Formats: sequence, structure tokens, C-alpha cells
Amino acid sequence: MYDKGDRERQNGEVDDSESWRPPFVRDYGRIIHSASFRRLQGKTQVFPGHESDFFRNRLTHSLEVAQIAEGIADRLNHVYKDKLVGGEIDSRLCAAAALVHDIGHPPFGHNGERALDAKMKKYGGFEGNAQTLRILSRLEKKDKYKEPLGGDDRAGLNLCNRTLAAILKYDSAIPDQRDKDSKVAKGYYASEAAIVKNIKSKVLGGKAIPPQTKFKTVECAIMDIADDIAYSVYDLEDSLKAGFLTPATILATDDELLNRVAAEVTDQIKDDIGEVIDGTRVQAAFVAIFSDIFAGKPAAEDGPQREGDILDFITAMRASQDLHVDSSKRTKLSSELVHEFIGGVELTVDEEFPALSKVALVKETRIKVEILKQYTYLSTIYSNRVKLGEYRGTELVTDIFNALEKKNGHLLMPDDVRKQVQDAGENEALKARHICDFVAGMTDRYAIEFWARLRSDAAESIFKPI
Repeated sequence: MYDKGDRERQNGEVDDSESWRPPFVRDYGRIIHSASFRRLQGKTQVFPGHESDFFRNRLTHSLEVAQIAEGIADRLNHVYKDKLVGGEIDSRLCAAAALVHDIGHPPFGHNGERALDAKMKKYGGFEGNAQTLRILSRLEKKDKYKEPLGGDDRAGLNLCNRTLAAILKYDSAIPDQRDKDSKVAKGYYASEAAIVKNIKSKVLGGKAIPPQTKFKTVECAIMDIADDIAYSVYDLEDSLKAGFLTPATILATDDELLNRVAAEVTDQIKDDIGEVIDGTRVQAAFVAIFSDIFAGKPAAEDGPQREGDILDFITAMRASQDLHVDSSKRTKLSSELVHEFIGGVELTVDEEFPALSKVALVKETRIKVEILKQYTYLSTIYSNRVKLGEYRGTELVTDIFNALEKKNGHLLMPDDVRKQVQDAGENEALKARHICDFVAGMTDRYAIEFWARLRSDAAESIFKPI
């Protein structure tokens, strides 16, 4: 499953100095201690952190994804031990990939991403996964190349090739220029193309894969599934805690929303399952999830409802509300769902390219996870209360970028970024990328504070560092 090329570091170093601390474990440590990882605590997951300490942020979400990824790997190693003799999946490597899967997210999540992409469309775009690779392989200040790769001597955290491969979700370069109305393009930046080429060569042992085969390692697939599981379960838990959703309101969802969720689920599973999901299927999934809460006697078919039916109804409504106020019940529900979903992961070993072995959720589990994801997204993320905050974030990120890209705008930035912009000279694309890196690295709070220094009527202190 792993050889020398996998463990070799980005700049060519072979890390074998301490036998008690394998290279992938060292990578895990470098990630934990990096500034970019710490900044995840200041980036919103669904609900703004200042609303409640209970809600997840990007850091706590990433920790949960890492634990789930490690659990998936441990289970696969056990269930498929006859097929993985001597070639077990490194669970700590899966956890490391999960820790950084969101590290490229800008302030205000996907809204910040769209705002930055709009500003960068003629300079190679902006995308969270591409920025993750750029942070790990360029921007973090850990190591450098002895000889610059692709004209840049920065080697970021100088992680192992297999660790970097584990975060390459999309096997394509983002075009240098795109139409102004195009959506965010998934992939990696052209500036990291040489790094990606080297990663693939080392992980595949110099062998070429068939043209129709996408490069996605087994650890990356596990991380991706773990993210889907955490997203589907814990965003729902946060929504139940916030009172945005209750089992009763979910089961009473109107047909329009059910059909929209069904359409999104169908679109997400079309490539690997190809089944059409309808609104009834969506509702049935939630009936199964909340069946214990609403278990009771059926209502009378004719005549006035019996007193017992009314009491059953009242009991069910109280039980529904309990998920908002009773953390033990929410925890139990989340735990059961995560356990079920981890148990629904299967492995198909690729004998020729073990690194590209396939990991996927079984059909029914995949559909259930996707239903939870899309329902929470469409019912909560699209609610007017959440959208108001998102709109502010989009406008704020755009406003900051506009100020920094103006003539002498670099003078508003920290000294190291200011020098990068100055050194870019007349290279407008490089200048824009440096500005983009700076803005993308902001936490939500820092972005609001930086904007306030530019726009607020209140006096801002000049003694606090930028």
C-alpha cells in the first residue's frame, strides 16, 4: 500500500531519522501545529460561532471528520484484512487528510469562496480545495526547495507525497481564465501543476494510469466520505439545537422543498448510482430516522379522535421538541447515525494500483447520507436568517479585495504580504494571487475587523497589528 515514493517529502527529502515517529505521523503533527489549522477555529461551519459556543466551527468540524476517517480506515482494515495482508490503510494518514480538508476555506465559507473566485476569474480563479493544496505546499512557512519548483522555492509544510495526494479531490487544473458568469471550478491552480505532477509520479511509482481513471487515493476517498458523514449528521444536530429544525417540522415539510431536495440528491448520485429520487423517498428517510420519536397508536379512522390519540400526539410533539433542549437525545441520534454510516463503507482493492483502491458507501447508505446533507443545506443554509449573514460576508470579502487591488493598496497589508506584491512588479496575475492568499487566510472575525478599519465610522486603533 505504501512505498518509498509515498513517504518521500515534497522537496525530495527522505524522512527516516526517527523510527518511532513514521513520516505520516510527523505530517499529522506538522498540520496540528500549523497556523492555518489554528485559524479554522475562527471560520464558520453553519451557524456563526458568536451565536453559541455549542455550534461547530471549521476546526471542530475537521476534528470530527478526522475521527470518522480514522474509524472508517480501522474498520476497513478489520473487515478486509484477508485482502489487505501486509498492506493495511494508514488510519493516521486518513486523519491527517481530514484535518486539512477545509483548511483552504476563506472567511464566510462558500460565500467568501464565490466572492474571491469572482475577483480571480481572469487570474486562475479561487476554489477551496485548490487553496488547501496551495497552503500546504506553498504558503505555510515550514520549508523551502533547494531548487525552486515551478519558479517558486516555497515548500509549505513539506509534507509527504502521499499526504498531499490524500487531499487531491479533483484531478484537473483550473483554467487560467473563465467566463465571468461561470460557477466555481473544482481542481488545482496552474501554479501548483508541477507539484501535482510530481505527487502523481511518486505515488504511482512512475507508472501511468488509464486515461479514463481519475487520480484519487484511497485515503482521499475515505476523507471525502468522512466529510459527507460529518456534514450530514452534525449540521443536522446543530440545526436541531438552534431550533431551526425539529422532527415535526421536517416530517411536515411541504412538497416543494421535498422535491428540491430529491432533485439535488438525484444530481449528486447520478454518476455512481444513477437512481432517480423523489420527494416521497426523502420523506420516508426521515420517517425512518425519527420513527422512535413518533411511535404511538394510530389515529382513529372515523369519528372524533379518541383521548388516547390526542395524548399520543401531544407526547410525540414533546418528544420532537426534546431534540432541541435535550443534548443527550441529540447525541444519541447523532452517534447512531455515524455508526450506521461508517458501517456502510465498502472497499474494492485495486491490485495494480493499491493507492487508487475504491472506497464507497453502499447504495442505500449513500442515498440516506445525501438526503440528510441536501435537506439540511436547503432548509437551513437557505433560510433568510442565515442568508442575511452570508450576504454580508460576500460583500465584505469583495470590498476588502477591491481596496487591496487598487494602486498602493498593498500598503494596507502586513509587511511580508506587502513585499510579495511589490516583488511581483508588473505581473498582475501574481499580484492578484498574493492578495487573494491574504484575504483567503482571514478568519471571519479578522475580516470584519479589517473591513472596519477601512469603512467603519468608529475610530480604529493604529496600535493593533494588521
